[in-house]
Amino acid sequence: MESSNDTRQRIISAAQELIYTRSYNEVGVQEICNRAEVKKGSFYHFFPSKRDLALAVLDQSQAVMYETIINRAFVDDIPPLARIERFFTIVYDFHKQVKKDTGYVFGCPFGNLGCEMSTRDEDIRCKVDDILRTSEKPFEKALSEAVTRGDLPATDAAATARAIFAYVEGIMVYAKTRNDPELIRELGKHALQLIIPAKIQ
Repeated sequence: MESSNDTRQRIISAAQELIYTRSYNEVGVQEICNRAEVKKGSFYHFFPSKRDLALAVLDQSQAVMYETIINRAFVDDIPPLARIERFFTIVYDFHKQVKKDTGYVFGCPFGNLGCEMSTRDEDIRCKVDDILRTSEKPFEKALSEAVTRGDLPATDAAATARAIFAYVEGIMVYAKTRNDPELIRELGKHALQLIIPAKIQ
């Protein structure tokens, strides 16, 4: 017999895929229930509203991002600036595989939902904002370490990390709009050179 946690997880996973590959407003509760193979009563048992489900989807998407991208990219087995470069490589590899499997580049799930919902739902906007701010931290840590090592001159690591992550989000928009993951690889190579002049040699 399936546990209630399993049912809840199936709903979240179904919504995560549908919202990411389509959009929040295009996907209805009934379609999510159909994909998860649950009845609406089960949906509303776990989630009072579609918004509550979206917040749970964001939590899961953040956990997946850390497991598959952030934690792999920022392992301290290589110099700190090389970790940032590795981040772009991992992101490129992910989206290249998604394009191969589906024919599309879907972009950043957080940027997508933030752009769609930030003027419509304050709870979702705040959740996305928190995730994006948290995602800057590994970059900030790597930059601080680079300064300590003498790889970079003294810099505002927090502000520079925010600039790099904003660049990441911009690349995601370009790659999604052009449906071309190669832009992630091409533009990712220039991230440090654009934002940290000391790297231009």
